[in-house]
Amino acid sequence: MRLAPHLHRLGNDIVACYLIDTPEGITLIDAGLPGHWQDLQQELHAIGKTVADIRGLILTHGDSDHIGFAERLRSTHGVPVFVHSGDAVRVRTGEKPKVSTPPMRIGPTIQFFAYGLRKNGLRPKYVREVIEVNDGDVLDLPGSPKIIALPGHSPGSVAIHVEIADAVFVGDALTTRHVLTGRVGPQPAPFTDDPAMALSSLERLAGLKASWVLPGHGAPWQVSPDEVAETIKKAAAAR
Repeated sequence: MRLAPHLHRLGNDIVACYLIDTPEGITLIDAGLPGHWQDLQQELHAIGKTVADIRGLILTHGDSDHIGFAERLRSTHGVPVFVHSGDAVRVRTGEKPKVSTPPMRIGPTIQFFAYGLRKNGLRPKYVREVIEVNDGDVLDLPGSPKIIALPGHSPGSVAIHVEIADAVFVGDALTTRHVLTGRVGPQPAPFTDDPAMALSSLERLAGLKASWVLPGHGAPWQVSPDEVAETIKKAAAAR
């Protein structure tokens, strides 16, 4: 789905990942679930491109519903996969701490897990080789994506700022649709390692120039990054 010039979304409000199309090639942000491979092929076909045009895949963090087709892309097509050093082990092994069970409603929860089942998400394929990045890095990829560390959801959670796409990609640093309750609107994401740190980290988005704030779950959010931290903090306080 085309959101704006250079900017496309794969998936839907349950699980999403993104494609940045430039004259120099394509950068992918996150890899959703394994079944999103077909969504990727359809979007590439729609814009007249192929997998050969993909120059790199950047992961906002290492959870299984963000690494979906990453290893297939890397091992079969030679596309490098980038992740913050804090989540490198999580991406390779799936190892992560246990967190408290968040509130849930049966309907949205069943919908989330059913979607994961349809997209082959119950058998994650971890990424055998990654390129580690860190806060402030500007990657030599189409769009010159910049890494902004947002620890909290996971140690290596990041935002990725891409000026040509007028967007900042935030993974699970926030959500606009809670996958377990179905509640829509900007709010903290579930399954977060350190909720207080995640809220504090959002202040690092202030000052970025972008019209889109794009989470891994929920509708695209058109907002100034300057407003994000306060909006999410208010949502957290209202729960």
